Amino acid sequence: CPRLSPQAFPLPSLPRRLPTVLVLCGPGRTGAIGLVCARHLRSFDYEPTIFYPKRSPEPLHRDLTAQCERMDIPFLSYLPAEVQLLNDAYNAVVDAVLGAEGTEGTEGTEPCAAILATLRHIRIPIVSLDVPSGWRSGPGDSGDIRPAVLVSLAAPKEASRRFQGRWHFLAGRFVPEELRRKFGIRGPRYPGSDCLVAL
Repeated sequence: CPRLSPQAFPLPSLPRRLPTVLVLCGPGRTGAIGLVCARHLRSFDYEPTIFYPKRSPEPLHRDLTAQCERMDIPFLSYLPAEVQLLNDAYNAVVDAVLGAEGTEGTEGTEPCAAILATLRHIRIPIVSLDVPSGWRSGPGDSGDIRPAVLVSLAAPKEASRRFQGRWHFLAGRFVPEELRRKFGIRGPRYPGSDCLVAL
């Protein structure tokens, strides 16, 4: 995520005067990645706001939340029911709700159900991390969410074959060599010291 927004949404190209981005975080691993994304966005002069309604008690999540708070990244206490308020306030939204963790038992429960309902109706660009929320990570139908950007983590998942948005990035330079060999992961070459490559 550190280079995602500058590549897909450069600051000068944003339609709003302020470089606002809404980051929606779920309680699992993908939500933690969303917190990391918000931190990087702040470092690159964007103005992220986080909605993280079901905070995980895991130490990593608590530490990432504290880091975001220390960086003065605001947290919303509720997600407005009126989608137009979000369309008017933000340039883009980062979907870090479910990801590859799947939808089994979570998609229809709160707070995930309300967040997914909002994502289905939002008109600003959606940036989904790993697998768009509500999509099956393996074969099957795509969900109702149509992201403009997909950031696959480690390796593209089966669901990425159904992605029809504008930009697909891979963030996977961090995959250990042992895992690369074990699963036969052969990714593209990363330019220079970048950790993100366009697919």
